[in-house]
Amino acid sequence: MMSYPQPDDEQDRQAAVARLDGRAPGAQDTWDDITRLASLICETPMALVTVIDGARQWFMSQVGMDATETTRDVAFCAHAILEPDRPMVIPDASEDPIFATNPAVTEAGGIRFYAGLPLRCGEQPLGTLCVVDRRPRELRADQLEALTLLARIAERQFESATAID
Repeated sequence: MMSYPQPDDEQDRQAAVARLDGRAPGAQDTWDDITRLASLICETPMALVTVIDGARQWFMSQVGMDATETTRDVAFCAHAILEPDRPMVIPDASEDPIFATNPAVTEAGGIRFYAGLPLRCGEQPLGTLCVVDRRPRELRADQLEALTLLARIAERQFESATAID
């Protein structure tokens, strides 16, 4: 089993995740619109809004895959939240020193391309908006800009989905 990195303030981050409540009326439609737009804009077969929670990564919304969660140890997004101020782009995961041995990469039809933008609620990165492909690729500057704008929308959605204490 692979290990996974944790932010220095993981306990505070987990407290923010615990306040998340995505069941508000109409919330799922918004999450689904965000992931569908991300997939279309970036021309990738998969897009997700993820939440990193304890030892797992679960999906608020996903396009192009049936899974609803993965273990955190194989989650690219667990690495992306470590630098919440910048996107993490992996053009070819099979050649990346961190991800080349990841089972999500080495399995048949595995991940080759990943681009994820950390999504914050307040100061805490809760997860990512990411796009994924089974082939190596690059994002154009306009695609990354549009994905960044969608991530801002997703962050506002996270803010509205946070239960008030």
